[in-house]
Amino acid sequence: QVQLVESGGGLKQPGGSLRLSCAASGSIFGTYTMNWYRQATGKERELIATRHSGGTTTYADSVKGRFTISRVNAQNTVYLQMNALKPEDTAVYYCSLQQGGVDYWGQGTQVIVSS
Repeated sequence: QVQLVESGGGLKQPGGSLRLSCAASGSIFGTYTMNWYRQATGKERELIATRHSGGTTTYADSVKGRFTISRVNAQNTVYLQMNALKPEDTAVYYCSLQQGGVDYWGQGTQVIVSS
């Protein structure tokens, strides 16, 4: 089993920055991919950033150039640096870990962008 714990959410004004963390623990082995998703109220969950096992990263157009996903391998922790926040970034943010064909999810952390 793999456990994921997100942290770092909160309330920010438009234009501000936040860094989300996702700490993974448990049966982590070999290569794995980590993702950040978000889900706004009344909308479907959206994949916004991926750090592939080989180290490459991909982003949704909605966050490209503003958000950065990174991983500290030794700590099995992935971060999402969010800059130039917009009200439309308001959502619950989830991290996921894909390993051996299985998806593991964290509980989510709320981000609110409002003046």
